[in-house]
Amino acid sequence: MAALSTEFGDLVQIKKQLISIISQCRERGLVHSVKWASELAFSLDPLPVHEHPPPTELTEEDAQDFDALCLAKSYFDLKEYDRAAYFLRGCRSKKAYFLYMYSRYLSGEKKKDDETVDSLGPLEKGQVRNEALRELRVELSKKHSAGELDGFALYLYGVVLRKLDLLKEAVEIFVAAAHALPLHWGAWLELCNLVTNIEMLKSLSLPDCWVRDFFLAHMYTELQMITEALQKYQSLIEAGFSKSTYIISQIAVAYHNIRDIDQALALFNELREQDPFRIENMDTFSNLLYVRSMKPELSYLAHNLVEIDKYRVETCCVIGNYYSLRSQHEKAALYFQRALKLNPRCLGAWTLMGHEYMEMKNTSAAIQAYRHAIEVNKRDYRAWYGLGQTYEILKMPFYSLYYYRKAHHLRPNDSRMLVALGECYEKLNQHVEAKKCYWRAYSVGDVERMALLKLAKLHEQLHESDDAAQYYIIYIQDIFSCGEQLEHAEVSTALRYLGQYYFKNRMFDEASFCAQRCCDYNDAREEGKALLRQIAAVREQGDVSSPDITSAGVFTPLSTTTNNTNNNATTGTRELLMRVSPLDLSSVTP
Repeated sequence: MAALSTEFGDLVQIKKQLISIISQCRERGLVHSVKWASELAFSLDPLPVHEHPPPTELTEEDAQDFDALCLAKSYFDLKEYDRAAYFLRGCRSKKAYFLYMYSRYLSGEKKKDDETVDSLGPLEKGQVRNEALRELRVELSKKHSAGELDGFALYLYGVVLRKLDLLKEAVEIFVAAAHALPLHWGAWLELCNLVTNIEMLKSLSLPDCWVRDFFLAHMYTELQMITEALQKYQSLIEAGFSKSTYIISQIAVAYHNIRDIDQALALFNELREQDPFRIENMDTFSNLLYVRSMKPELSYLAHNLVEIDKYRVETCCVIGNYYSLRSQHEKAALYFQRALKLNPRCLGAWTLMGHEYMEMKNTSAAIQAYRHAIEVNKRDYRAWYGLGQTYEILKMPFYSLYYYRKAHHLRPNDSRMLVALGECYEKLNQHVEAKKCYWRAYSVGDVERMALLKLAKLHEQLHESDDAAQYYIIYIQDIFSCGEQLEHAEVSTALRYLGQYYFKNRMFDEASFCAQRCCDYNDAREEGKALLRQIAAVREQGDVSSPDITSAGVFTPLSTTTNNTNNNATTGTRELLMRVSPLDLSSVTP
């Protein structure tokens, strides 16, 4: 925070810089950068009249090109890009040159989209290219070699290189653009899309400017370094941007990424109160409502966004999520396809469409959709994970393993990736690796509380009864400690195994206790009764000695504040856990 204090010490100066860059970007038609800077400027206190920065002084070239530039900009605003470029031919000012080149670029993009909207489905969109890119690259390259490109033109050159898949050169150009014009957010955002890991981020030579902190915070979120991202955003709030809706939305997205659903929902609701007509990020908000199965709220959000603008990508994604929650997967896929017609590079729509195809058992279309998502953003762990699931359904575990590893690399502390990896290793009979994955999933915080159960079952299959019993015990403890009933909880499975385990080891009191608890569950009641009869028969014979287990140590009991509604099995299970010694876990700890 010390470094931030000096950089953000003069908020008046920052406000002046924002007003200046808003004007420059608006003149060049860079609407998204205008919006970002305007939202930040709005979050700061208004400037008195005498503090407002004066208009940019015109050069001789600007004055000569003024009329042509005004005419061309009017055509540009009406999306008549070829017409705008025609009237800017021969202009010599840097502003006119940028608008000339940018109009040609956008004309090519518009023609590309027009060509694909009707003739091809969204899955084939990547095959059509902007024909103007190669010419633009040649012309911009000559100007760059001569050192004649300003910050805006460097940004456009970088975009052209990225579109031509010349990613290494594009990174260098975007860094140069950020140095030439540090306040232009568009260049920073393009750079965000090209940085693939933290090592690459550290290797970049970035300008020492306050915008750099916004870039780093955004980058940490993209790289799933959520703790660092939240710290950076908190520092920005303390530095004076507490009213920024941009920062609130980014923090909400960060909490969404770490599945802190309550925090994320609260922030999105706050965002909607401050900016009720906002559509940006509402697709992420709908994902949270979907996960929580909040049908009324998701329905309200979908209707609200349709009233605001039904032809926005985010609106289509929200409606798609709504239909998916209602299990109308064909309709959901249709709306995700609509989103992709509006924006073929919409990452969320590709991934969500892959999910819908999975629900419809159309694995080939799902694979294609997930692959498109990865083409848009190689850091999208959901697409890698989706591919892993698809190949698992196709019974191709080696392929699944490859894709799950990719997902795990992007989300090393996500238990779902680790459990999926463990299942793959188990199918490939790599039991040691499977055990490590399951234990690691439990260690990092098992979201679905399945890792210990799978680990115990694996030990059971391998006839490693002591280890299996140990993990079943920890599993029972874990289930009751969470304070909520889980639909997939298999406590009866654990109790059934432990009852037999203790009976075989002649620990009849413990076996009897497990059998009695089995009677609390419908699927284990008969086995519990049968075991109780076996124990009674053995005891009638007079051989009821149990080995002494108290000397080996005790399991830490659960908190006595656990909700009593968890049923009467909870109290008895605590007693059981206190009497059983923990086994050595080091053999499977990764």
